Parts: sequence; structure tokens; C-alpha cells
Amino acid sequence: MKRVVFAFLLFLALSSALPAQESFYQGKTIRIVVGFTPGGFYDRWARLVARYWGKYIAGNPEIIVQNMPGAGSVVATNYAYSVAKPDGLTLGMPSASIYMDQLVGRKEVQFDVRKFNWLGTQDKRHMLLYMRTDTPYQSIDDVVKSKEPPKCGATGTVSTGYLLTRIVEDALGAKFNIVLGYPGGSEIDVAVERGEVICRGMDVDPYFGREPFISWRKKGFVRLLLQSARLRDPRAPDVPTIHELMDRYKTPDITRRVARVILAAAEFGSPVFAPPATPSERVKTLRAAHARSMNDPELVAEANKGRLEMGPSTGEELEVLTREIMDQPPEVIERVKKILGK
Repeated sequence: MKRVVFAFLLFLALSSALPAQESFYQGKTIRIVVGFTPGGFYDRWARLVARYWGKYIAGNPEIIVQNMPGAGSVVATNYAYSVAKPDGLTLGMPSASIYMDQLVGRKEVQFDVRKFNWLGTQDKRHMLLYMRTDTPYQSIDDVVKSKEPPKCGATGTVSTGYLLTRIVEDALGAKFNIVLGYPGGSEIDVAVERGEVICRGMDVDPYFGREPFISWRKKGFVRLLLQSARLRDPRAPDVPTIHELMDRYKTPDITRRVARVILAAAEFGSPVFAPPATPSERVKTLRAAHARSMNDPELVAEANKGRLEMGPSTGEELEVLTREIMDQPPEVIERVKKILGK
């Protein structure tokens, strides 16, 4: 008899808990605050995931995207971290390298990435450097030897474009004239077409996945000088990696370690986080739903159609990566600060 009563009480507890979870998100709207302008790969990833993530959250909430560009996504990250209500309805999608702002102690930072409730990422963001072909710079060697640094565009000091060029400067001895302040990658590409700048560091997948790069490659408008992954991308088999170049230039070990710390940003991809103090059960719900959505056949098919290369990581994996990156000896942090001009 006691067993029957216990089973009945357990049934009541479980059945009442499930509707409670569902009732929170039922009829609600989740907002992903993206730190960049519409049209770029962060924005595209956010909008793609938004179409499928809600399917795997009890209550099937609507998910929308809000663009909040500024300072290489620092504005959006500060907002999602410390302004938005931590109720599981406002999430942030910052730059993959947002941890750099905190690592070097920038005063604009109002967040601690170690307290992010990482929910997951959809991709990896290895980098490359492109250059207009109508310039004297045929290779990185030409940049190293040149007396006039090429002018490259970037959004902010933790953006892909800025970080990659600074790593190349530190590790290989090249020099660049980096123009900051563009609101997004699309604006930099327009500036390249106009001749305001002639080069840009960027993520690999957008270069192979969208315009204007598809047309640029066909016309031979730009060439690639290097890529950041350890192995050459099959789509760019003739382009050397920065690791190959560091071997050739005999880059010191401490500089290689600094480069590895900075290049770790590629592992974050297009990450999504919930602010601190978000209820743990909602974090678990969002993490589990994100992980499940990464295997949604329709999402995968849509990503492939849009030439969005998937390389997902879970929120738990991003937490481990964050701890590894932020736990650095003083000499490495000082070198990172030097690279970032801090």
C-alpha cells in the first residue's frame, strides 16, 4: 500500500513539474541580442538557429534576433550581461573573441566571461587574410619586406580583422595600418571595393559562403595570404597557415603561446550565452534544446544550403574552454596586451 501511495505522489510531483517548466516559455518570446549588423555571419547564424531552437524548448517559444552593433560587440555583451533581466528570455551572441577585452582589462568591459551561462555554439571561426590583387602584396613575405604597411579594415580591437593582423605583426614581423570603427564586415568589404582599405582579416566560412566573395574570387579581385587553422582548409590548399609561417620565421615559443591563446577564439564560433543569475533549470533547458537543435535535419540542410559550415560545441564545452583561456600566467597576458595595444 505504501508503495502505491509513494508511486502516486511521485506521479503527481513529476506531472506538476513538467507543466511548470512548459508554462514559463509558453507564449513567451526569447530574444538573441547579436553584437553586429544584419547580414553578417553572426546575424545569419542567429536567425537560422532562432528558427529551430524553440522546437526543442518546452512551450515552443518564439525566438527573435535583435542587432546591437558597437565596439566589436562589447555594447551588446554589456547589455545582455548586466542590463537585461536574467530570466532566460534575453540571450547574447557576442564576438568569438569577446574574452580578449576582459583579458587585457579594457575599461569598457562590464562583464566577466567566466560567469557567462554559455548555451552553445554552432560553428568554428578559423580566420584568413585577404588582399586586393591589384596591390604589390602577393604574399606575407611582401608585407614583411614592404616599407609601406597595407591598410586593412576592422570593426574593433577584438574583431577577427584586428586580431589576425596583430598576431601576424607580432609573430612574423609584418606591419599593417589597421583602420578601426567599421560597424560590421559588410561595411569593410564595401570599403575594400572603394579602395579605402585593401585588406581584411575575417572568418573562413563567410569568405567561401557568400557574396561579395564568391564574385570576387571568380573575378580574381582578391587573393588569400594566410589562414589561421593548424591544417590548410581544403578550399584553400595553396594558402599557408600561420603555424607554417611561424615555423619558417622561427617564431619564439612565448610568442607562439600568445598566438595560440588569441587564435582560440576560433573555437567559440558564434556563441550564445544567458546572463548570470539566470535560473539554473532554464539554463539546462536552453542548453539541452540548443544541443538537440544542432542535429535537426532541416537546420543542417538549411545551413548547408546557405554554406554555413557547422562545428557545434555545447555550453559545457565552452565553459571549459573559457577557464583554460582566462587562466594564463602574467607574461602571456602582458604579451596579449601588447598585441592589442593596451
